[in-house]
Amino acid sequence: MKKVLRVLVVGTALFTASNAVRAQFPTLPGGGGQRPATAIPGTASDDTPRGSAKLTGTVVDSTTNKPVEFASIALIETKTKKTIDGTVADEKGKFTLTKLPEGEFQILISFVGYRNKTLSSVKLNRKGDVDLGAVKLAADVRTLKEVEVVGQASLVEEKVDRLVYNADKDITAKGGDATDVMRKVPLLSVDLDGNVSLRGSSNVRVLINNKPSTIVASSVADALKQIPADMIKTVEVITSPSAKYDAEGSAGIINIITKKTTLQGFTLNLDSGVGNRGTNLGLNGNLRTGKMGFSLSGFGRANYNVIGKFQNTQRTFGSNGTTTTEQTADTRNNGIFGQYTLGWDYDITKNSAITASLRYGARNNYQNQDNFLTRTTSPNDYFPRLNNRNVLTKDLSGTVDANIDYTRTYAKPQQELSVSAQYSRNNRNNDFTADILSSSDFATIVSRQQNLNNSYNQETTIQGDYQTPIGKNQLIEFGGKGIFRQVESSFTYNLGVGTAELLADPSRSGNTLNYDQTIGAGYVSYTLTTKNKYTIKAGTRFEHTTINANYSQTQPGEQGGAAGQDLGIPNYSNLVPSVNISKALKGGKTVKLAYNRRLQRPGIQFLNPNINAANPTNITQGNPLLSPELTDNLELSSSAYIKSVYVNMSLFARQTNNSITSVRDTVRSSVGQVNNPALAQVIRTTYLNIGKESAYGANIFGNATLFSKWQIGGGFDLYYAYLTNNSAMSIYNATNSGWVITGRLFTNLTLKNGWGIQGFGFARGRQVQLQGYQGGFAFYSLGVKKDLKDKRGSIGIAGENFLNNPFTIRSESSSPIFAQNSITSLYNAGIRVNFNYKFGKLSFDQPQRRRGRSVDNDDIKAGEGGDGGNQPQQQPAQGGNRGGGRPR
Repeated sequence: MKKVLRVLVVGTALFTASNAVRAQFPTLPGGGGQRPATAIPGTASDDTPRGSAKLTGTVVDSTTNKPVEFASIALIETKTKKTIDGTVADEKGKFTLTKLPEGEFQILISFVGYRNKTLSSVKLNRKGDVDLGAVKLAADVRTLKEVEVVGQASLVEEKVDRLVYNADKDITAKGGDATDVMRKVPLLSVDLDGNVSLRGSSNVRVLINNKPSTIVASSVADALKQIPADMIKTVEVITSPSAKYDAEGSAGIINIITKKTTLQGFTLNLDSGVGNRGTNLGLNGNLRTGKMGFSLSGFGRANYNVIGKFQNTQRTFGSNGTTTTEQTADTRNNGIFGQYTLGWDYDITKNSAITASLRYGARNNYQNQDNFLTRTTSPNDYFPRLNNRNVLTKDLSGTVDANIDYTRTYAKPQQELSVSAQYSRNNRNNDFTADILSSSDFATIVSRQQNLNNSYNQETTIQGDYQTPIGKNQLIEFGGKGIFRQVESSFTYNLGVGTAELLADPSRSGNTLNYDQTIGAGYVSYTLTTKNKYTIKAGTRFEHTTINANYSQTQPGEQGGAAGQDLGIPNYSNLVPSVNISKALKGGKTVKLAYNRRLQRPGIQFLNPNINAANPTNITQGNPLLSPELTDNLELSSSAYIKSVYVNMSLFARQTNNSITSVRDTVRSSVGQVNNPALAQVIRTTYLNIGKESAYGANIFGNATLFSKWQIGGGFDLYYAYLTNNSAMSIYNATNSGWVITGRLFTNLTLKNGWGIQGFGFARGRQVQLQGYQGGFAFYSLGVKKDLKDKRGSIGIAGENFLNNPFTIRSESSSPIFAQNSITSLYNAGIRVNFNYKFGKLSFDQPQRRRGRSVDNDDIKAGEGGDGGNQPQQQPAQGGNRGGGRPR
């Protein structure tokens, strides 16, 4: 006879029931905390006589002595076998039951992955509290023959310091990338180019498995496109980081956790998919014997048939009148992405372990602007001047990340020492070549223009952390960190007549920017948990930054300096405090109040002095003299379970000073003219520390599980934005404000025989920018999945945006000296078929519950999709201020 284990998963608490376990418990939010001593459905009635006895204890792992978070505790009357009361342990494994009647009871403690623990003959009376001390749970290593799932894990969990989105429950993202997942995470917004913002701010730090990577330093949007959705387990949104995190990331931190395994034996997982706009193939293998484990994972993704159209109209106002420029282009995108990671871990002793990994990733992306026609009419022109070109932009990069981490735990719970080191390097070539066509036939190549921008970003990090409890309700953490970065951006400009060889442009000389940055940091953090369920976490972090930047050659213009000489960027120090206060209320409700100060260093997208003139009438140039911006954040949030519905609500305020702001003007330039005066009047974008940004808003999110099989949820973000650049010059001075709203809705239905259906919709209203706005857009998807026999694999189909092809986005910007309007048409309706299969035989390893602290370089203001700043993303062929990584 088969044994059937029924697992009920609701919210973040997991409970088991078999012939030996009859009780069911209401769930709590993921933040933990004790359940009020109320009656449990299906057990004794609400009018059960209460008393004054109290029962406490701590649930720990029998092997590691670490806390078992959210274990279930049931108080059972010995004679009648009725469940009198119950609760769930908090994130420290602690639990408390109060107002208990006198008598002799049994205590049943359970958690998935562990054997049930029964304590017999526990006597309660009025004489005093009963403290069970540390109750050890042993791992359950039995192999189950059959598992019947009657509930679903919540897509969203709230923990003490973060909100967690369980991406591995998403079936529509199969074959997609991390960008598709990010659109579904509460509090986040993702634009069409994959740029992520948190509560309206793009100043976020993105980590992968708690670690930074120079691939993210280069471009967050590009990095997300390289991570397959199938490999993502959870996405953590940390809106109020504690002092242990780097001070960078003014809006917060996003941590992407990929799927890992602690299984004995050999496994190999194959993931593949094919669609009309992309194909993917992934392999994930693991080998573990005894104390040592190896993992090798790799995947590749090809994008093709990604097409669109672009229209742009801009007017520049001068003393002789208005010059009007109209542009149109057909766009094509294709690329190949891939990465490989080799991991190794070894359990030195029961309480110490060492882990290491080596990762290589590559990205080859190609963007074509075909028939890129520019029509310019000046005040003295009788007929428009025409310029037509075909532009190819190449973005090629390779990234190496090497990590080694040592972790030591002690007999005392939560006492831990960790030492980590990381080396990371990103090499990037971001170039464009334009074929200028004859104005008579728009086919003959009369000349060519080229910009080569080769760069690298390299960093070495050493970090040490230590934490230890003080008494039963306090925890202190402290540590230090050193980050050593070297960034180089080399750029050249070439010209050619017809199809002849490209030679150096005599009107513009190339150069190389060397930007070295060293950061030394130390922090201390203190956590106090009171008897009345207050948790206070306060800390401060000190960072000192030194910069040495120079050009290899003399750079003309106001931002220049002598060749090889320091640009004179001053060193600076920052003290960043943080305070988080939470209160657990009755009925599973939680209230949090948080304040923190953050800073945002400029990335290479803002610093790079290369003049990007892929669009000759809309050029961009960075500013290497930028300093960091400072942001103060205040947040008030609450969460609760109302019957079967989980609700999270928050209010926030954000103030950023010394903001890195894009500044636009019009210039007469020879850049890109190629004997065509119509291209001389251009809009130039650069960046200065003259901005001030404020945002005040609210986030509401809800999630419900109905009939144990159907999940439905959604929410919206609403905030008021105010931006100003504080410029003293009237022609540059700009102020803008307005409301911004973003909403999302998802549903997930589990059917019989391994079938599942999931739908998702996302819409973002227009975004307020300093000199205008960017138009809104929407995404939606629908997917169906069927598990194969024994759940060793699955096959599914998913479609997105299949009812509107194309849809358009309108954006505009203006000032006293220019006006610009853009329309982008997107043909992104897609459908794909996914296949997944697992090879190998698994057995569960003894849980080690290690919680190593890896390197987290949580800093740098990244450009949006490599374009930097608030520059409109729809500009064809702009390609941004290119350059590999970014100094942090």
